[in-house]
Amino acid sequence: MLTLIDSIHSELLVLITFVLSMVLMLVGINGFSRFLPKDQGREFAVNGSLSVGKTRGVGLIMILALIVTCIICMPLSVEYIIYLAALFIEMLSGYLDDASEKPWGELKKGIIDMVVSVGVSVTVYYFHGGLIVLPVLGLTFTVPMVLYVILGTILIWASINVTNCADGVDGLCGMLSMVTLSSAAILLIASAHAGMQTMIIAMLGILFVYLWFNCSPSSVLMGDAGSRALGLLIAMAFMIAGVPVLWIPLALLLIIDGGLGLLKLTVLRVLKAKNFMKNIRTPIHDHCRKNKGWSDTQVVMRFTLLQLVICAVVLAICWIR
Repeated sequence: MLTLIDSIHSELLVLITFVLSMVLMLVGINGFSRFLPKDQGREFAVNGSLSVGKTRGVGLIMILALIVTCIICMPLSVEYIIYLAALFIEMLSGYLDDASEKPWGELKKGIIDMVVSVGVSVTVYYFHGGLIVLPVLGLTFTVPMVLYVILGTILIWASINVTNCADGVDGLCGMLSMVTLSSAAILLIASAHAGMQTMIIAMLGILFVYLWFNCSPSSVLMGDAGSRALGLLIAMAFMIAGVPVLWIPLALLLIIDGGLGLLKLTVLRVLKAKNFMKNIRTPIHDHCRKNKGWSDTQVVMRFTLLQLVICAVVLAICWIR
């Protein structure tokens, strides 16, 4: 149990981490965003032409601000150096894709995702073992290393890609990521994983500033550089907390928004089922805007409110248990 002095120091460190990350992000956007690439728009996205000319790839500033904050505010172990390196790799791959005149193919990004996912899964298992908790059911069990790495790789790959696909409406990916990461931070309060808590608090500060500039109509976009790294951080948070299963409800709107598009594409390619989800436009945020007539603000607010309710219910059940 923390002493009063330890508690004060802990709360002060949280405040310092949050404020420092905000300052670094604000300085980064104001001082360096002009050097980042400009968005070319997306041909098949709803209102994709409105993004043309906006600063893209701000995820580069986001992750660099996160790394600097973590170096200053937490003791860096080998474990967390690996995590920060993985985030940097995901960010860099996304940024290079953002900056490229010809978008990278799925194979190149897929290989990078696979290497990062396996590396992080092995690292989490090495430092924390294969202990998995099902808090709602009150069950705890240990998963063998091979199975843990396989399942962890799937989780990380899925989180990276659904978060990336959900980044198509001003403010949406950032807001949903804030809700999910905040929920993960609550789950980590009673744990000894101070390093991951620090990383999440730093990212929340960074997202706070990013959303100031990214709310509709936005002036900057995180691009693949930000969304792919965010997806990795979200997956790592739940794995290190020992509750990877809770990623599903606590990131449900990200999964639905980005995941259904991946599911539709996979079924079309593998099974050649042309009528599968024929009347549903993906990502789902585009379906809501084009087919349901929602505005960008309605999409962001309604998706965020739904995720807040889901997170509140799940966390309340976990707390009762």
